[in-house]
Amino acid sequence: MEIEFNNKKIEGCHSVILVPEKAMQEPGYILTFSEDNDASTKHQFHAMAQMAYFQYQDGEIDVQPVDGVVIVRKDTLTEELLSGICLCRDDQGGFFALSCGTVNVKKLLEAVYRFCTRWVRLDI
Repeated sequence: MEIEFNNKKIEGCHSVILVPEKAMQEPGYILTFSEDNDASTKHQFHAMAQMAYFQYQDGEIDVQPVDGVVIVRKDTLTEELLSGICLCRDDQGGFFALSCGTVNVKKLLEAVYRFCTRWVRLDI
C-alpha cells in the first residue's frame, strides 16, 4: 500500500485510516485499509486512532499539513482525500498523520477515535 501527497510517495504502509471532514457529521465516511485481514485488524485501527488522539492532545504528534490531495493506493483501489486527516502506520511500526484542507484536526481525531471504539465494542 502507498500514500502520495505533496509530490512524495510513501510505500510500505501497513495500515491507513482516512478521515474526511464530513466524518464529523457522519462517521460512515471513515475509510480503513490494512495489509492484514483478520479479527485483530479492527483492534489495530482502534489503537492507531487512540494513539493519534492522545498524542495530539499531549502535543506529541505533529500533523503534517498537505497542500492538495492525499492519495491512498492498495492493490487496484485508489482513494483520494481532499479535506480531512490521514493516519498511517508503516511496516516498521512508525506512525504519522497528515492533514489536508483547513480542518479541525482535534475534532476529526475525536470522530475517528469514537468510530473505532464503537467498532471494537459493538462489532459493527
